[in-house]
Amino acid sequence: MAGPESKCVLVLGAAGLIGSFIASDLKRRGYRVGAAARGFTPAQRLQFGANAREISVVGLPAAGLADLFRDCGADVIVNCLGVLQDGSGDRTHEVHDGFVNKLVVALRSVGRPVLLVHVSIPGSEADDRTDFSRSKRNADRLIVASGLPYAILRPGFVFSPAAYGGSALFRALATTPFALPAAEAGRPFAYVAVEDIAETVVVLAQRWDAENPAHAAVWDVMQPAKQSVGDVAGTLRRWLGVEGGTIRMPQFLLDIAAKVGDLAAFFGWSPPIRTTALTELRRGVEGDPSAWLAATGIAPRLLADVLAAHPATVQEKWFARLYLLKAFILACLVVFWCASALIVLAAAYPAAVAILTGHGFSAGQAHVATIVGSVMDFLIGITIAFKRTSRFGLMAGIAMSLFYMISATILTPDLWVEPLGALVKTFPAIVLMLVALAISDDR
Repeated sequence: MAGPESKCVLVLGAAGLIGSFIASDLKRRGYRVGAAARGFTPAQRLQFGANAREISVVGLPAAGLADLFRDCGADVIVNCLGVLQDGSGDRTHEVHDGFVNKLVVALRSVGRPVLLVHVSIPGSEADDRTDFSRSKRNADRLIVASGLPYAILRPGFVFSPAAYGGSALFRALATTPFALPAAEAGRPFAYVAVEDIAETVVVLAQRWDAENPAHAAVWDVMQPAKQSVGDVAGTLRRWLGVEGGTIRMPQFLLDIAAKVGDLAAFFGWSPPIRTTALTELRRGVEGDPSAWLAATGIAPRLLADVLAAHPATVQEKWFARLYLLKAFILACLVVFWCASALIVLAAAYPAAVAILTGHGFSAGQAHVATIVGSVMDFLIGITIAFKRTSRFGLMAGIAMSLFYMISATILTPDLWVEPLGALVKTFPAIVLMLVALAISDDR
């Protein structure tokens, strides 16, 4: 049998939680790996080196995809691209069935058999209650009807050493005194270790033979043991060493959180709790992994065993505790800067002008300085609100705060000892912005 180095596996969406792990695992096992994604982190660029291709894969036409496949010499293509909900320029139907339609056309034009491994979602074919699930099901149907060699993997809730999206949210919830409402906590929640997904891809790559290209499989990839959402949350609580009881949150708080998540998505963020995520959670995650187990011989890892192999260290605990706080920190800073500006312009304008005129400013200078400063404050708040510009807004906020402190020290030093301590309170605001900068990365 030829060694792994004789085959090239191209992973589409290699910057994501599943795609990154699969590409790394294949590389470690000696396969020639192509990693394609819209953008990579510095660590991923270092890891994949010249094999990292930063390109908008979804935006490529079918001919461009075919060229990419030929350039990489791909024998196996693993499609890990996916988006939970419309937002930030991504559309579920474009990323899922729209892209798969182009993918099928491209594979037909490559000129040789290539195995398509497609990562989908579990669940009933008839249960398409969201755009996410509908577009995913449509993509599956396009692949099945294509006549191409394929393997559709339908993983359960994916647990990975890296934390992102739902897995990050569950880690965070496990550190709080709150538990999901009983209805949600009781939903079936089959999970799978990301290592098992990667091992499945390895098995497929090992067995793939372009000389005998017939291959069609649809597998639910998940732990066969029955688990609920509450069971998984409890396992994570024990792993993180969280003791004590929990308080059931009312369902309406979960609904509000999902709406807030939708609003955050408008500003370019990708919060793990949105209306689509909540709808999918309430459906539950379940399937029948018997075909997968029989075909691959893989013994799926128990979540408790996966966690025991990676004991929760201080960085795991810090991340879990800060994950939810990150959203509150950013929201507080947005409100802080925007409210400061609006309060001055709408209610405290005369008082603000009077402070400046009382310290040597002319009336005209005082009006201009008050208006310009307020507008700058408001723009900083808005800049922090948008994900694309958030880091710049935080740095601008720190710079503006230091400017206010230095200017006040020179022009109005008595403000340091005024009863409400406005300037003294600027220090905690700067520290909070430094904290927001420190935890700004999502991956």
